[in-house]
Amino acid sequence: MGRHIFHILGALALVLTQAGTVPAQDFTGLARVDPAESGLRETAGGLTVELALSQGVPWRVFTLDAPPRAVFDFREVDWSGLAGGAFGDGVRFGGYRPGWSRLVVDLHGPLALDRAGLQVDAETGRARLVARFAEVGAERFAALSGAPEDAGPWDEATTEAVPAPDAPMVVVIDAGHGGIDPGAEREGLVEKDLMLTFARELSDVLIRAGNVDVVLTRPDDSFVSLERRVELAHEVGADVFLSLHADALSEGGARGAVVYTLSQTASDEASEKLAERHDRDDLLSGVDLTGKDDVVAGVLMDLARTETRPRTHRLADALVAAFRASGAPVNSHVRRSAGFSVLKAPDIPSVLIEVGFLSDKRDRTNIADRAFRARVAAAIRDALAAWALEDEALAPLLRQ
Repeated sequence: MGRHIFHILGALALVLTQAGTVPAQDFTGLARVDPAESGLRETAGGLTVELALSQGVPWRVFTLDAPPRAVFDFREVDWSGLAGGAFGDGVRFGGYRPGWSRLVVDLHGPLALDRAGLQVDAETGRARLVARFAEVGAERFAALSGAPEDAGPWDEATTEAVPAPDAPMVVVIDAGHGGIDPGAEREGLVEKDLMLTFARELSDVLIRAGNVDVVLTRPDDSFVSLERRVELAHEVGADVFLSLHADALSEGGARGAVVYTLSQTASDEASEKLAERHDRDDLLSGVDLTGKDDVVAGVLMDLARTETRPRTHRLADALVAAFRASGAPVNSHVRRSAGFSVLKAPDIPSVLIEVGFLSDKRDRTNIADRAFRARVAAAIRDALAAWALEDEALAPLLRQ
């Protein structure tokens, strides 16, 4: 081969060595660049590139000739921190292809890659990539340079993001409870009111992000049956269904965000009790879904969910990673599963987010704070963006 390339598999091997201390889902969301800890440093006869990331991601680096430049590919990085020119001239960055990002550094001469490595902090999950380039002869540099076969013709990165697909993402936001069903209540805080407020705030954040259509299952304090919420998602052609809750548990010290996916068997006793309570709430309006729900659940569980299930789990992982990156508290058992009826659409990636628990004092304070809700909304926005890029990149494999 003769080309000096650190391939993605090498980075993945490094990430996997941290699996005992940093959860694997930390590496599936959108990584952000810390401009204060990143930059270029010229050395005697060489150059060092340092990049500080909010989390480890798969990566590779190689050099190209005529003109000499170094190319860094990453599994989706948010470059907005570098928009102010933290690297200076001669550096370009942006989208490479769906799900991948690229950083291109102009070299002042034939500087071959000497060594490169990405280290992940076992406690914080933050990562630092250091690549050192050393001066070599022009012929040697040309021999060592060259793009991998799958790198494509693109190498002049820009600060523009990857063009969004023509059709906007349709996100259905389901504010839990409503009307005669208040949900959890603690110290004057009512779940149905808090989640409606948060649903509206999240809607604004997603719409401002662009290329997103948002539909609320209940735009006001009205009762909407669980069955109707799922029907609405189908009627509007939802790409994603997000159900928002802030429950209370009478036992245990549950606190921090939890992301639920559908499962016939609850991942723990608390999840099972929550699912049972949510489904019984429909009886308050005189709509008994008990028998019908059994039939619907049976049909849906019999459907081939080979495509939707992995997409849903990747969405849940992206949300968890974004929550952690934002600094929002997450539950020690953040990824759970249960038989929530609102998650039973077989063809729509659907998750239920417990933003926190009203039974916990810290969570109550957080959920009632507009600034905290804004931080969580931004994390959900970032997670959806990262998931959409990954989902698009993996779509051809699913079709095969």
